[in-house]
Amino acid sequence: MVFSKYRNLVRWVIVFISFVIISLILWNTYVFFQKFKAEERMKMENWSFAQNEYLKIIESVSLNDNITSTNLDLIWKILGSNNTTPMVVINQDSTVATFSNIKANSSTDAVTKEDSIYVNRHIKRLVTQFSKENAPIAIGYENQTLYYGNSPLLNKLKYYPLALVLIIVLFGAVVYFFYRSTKIATQNKLWSGMAKETAHQIGTPLSSLIGWTEILKTENTNPEYIVEIEKDINRLQTITERFSKIGSVPTLEKTDIVQETITSYDYLKARASKLIDFEIVAPNEEIYVNLNKQLYSWAIENLVKNAIDAMKGKGKLSIEILQLEQFVKIRITDTGKGLSKNQFNTIFEPGFTTKKRGWGLGLSLTKRIIEEFHNGKIKVLQSEINKGTTMQITLKSI
Repeated sequence: MVFSKYRNLVRWVIVFISFVIISLILWNTYVFFQKFKAEERMKMENWSFAQNEYLKIIESVSLNDNITSTNLDLIWKILGSNNTTPMVVINQDSTVATFSNIKANSSTDAVTKEDSIYVNRHIKRLVTQFSKENAPIAIGYENQTLYYGNSPLLNKLKYYPLALVLIIVLFGAVVYFFYRSTKIATQNKLWSGMAKETAHQIGTPLSSLIGWTEILKTENTNPEYIVEIEKDINRLQTITERFSKIGSVPTLEKTDIVQETITSYDYLKARASKLIDFEIVAPNEEIYVNLNKQLYSWAIENLVKNAIDAMKGKGKLSIEILQLEQFVKIRITDTGKGLSKNQFNTIFEPGFTTKKRGWGLGLSLTKRIIEEFHNGKIKVLQSEINKGTTMQITLKSI
């Protein structure tokens, strides 16, 4: 009870905590990225300092000055330590002094100094790109400029927050669909339980009515009254069977769908408004499918009643049975108010209704009967506002 009372509050707390955790992860990733970028810049500044000292040594050698091997070894070690960061050194006259760790466009091989065609073609583009990624570093001795880009590891790290957010979104989607499927399973279980309980509740007075009918027959009651009572009892028995089947896995039997459709059609025609022009187009031969008679007649009844309501009790209603190679299609067409295209799928959702009175369960139940119990398909084949609608059921024939 306590959890149920504060359930919405708990949900918002969980959402808030999740948002805080994601924000902290992204912030820490950003801080780490900036720190790593600063370390790379320090490395390149050390490289530029070593390059500057190396140029001084080259000039000292040309002047026959003495240099220590220790300084030279250290400089060479620093200059050779960069194996990942792409870089280009430009002279004062805009010519290329040196470069390293530059990849070709169509190859993973590093470009060498001998690839002059590639260098001349792409060096300007690289310099522009590197300038956007990192501020250039001046090498003061000969007025050279060092341009460097992000290392492969830094480029990968740059997309890490995006990958992290994507993983979180996917995880959230999995949790959502798990929650949704669990909720639907619970609803279906509740639906089945209510259906079975309804069938059980109807069955008790129905048995009494059957008994009272037999008593009335022995009391010399008008036979016409008995016939009408028996019709209503048969109707209640049909409704009870339908609810008992919807509450459990129904049994499918090899059945002539043409005859079953005509039977449902005749029953509904006799009880509908005389202002409705009924028409049925069916083949003369039998078409067999795996069918549950009670549930199928319920589905047809729901579709026909919806069509009659859409026409407001006046118009033309036709049922057409088409036999294909492996399937049979049943089309129910009315001349009612029609549907907009954005309603083609939503009309099958529980609770959706265009009537002032109604629970919006008829088409949802019909969809479940056809698709879940008979492994068929039901859809709005076509519809136009103020012209009518055609519903289509597709079942696999035997």
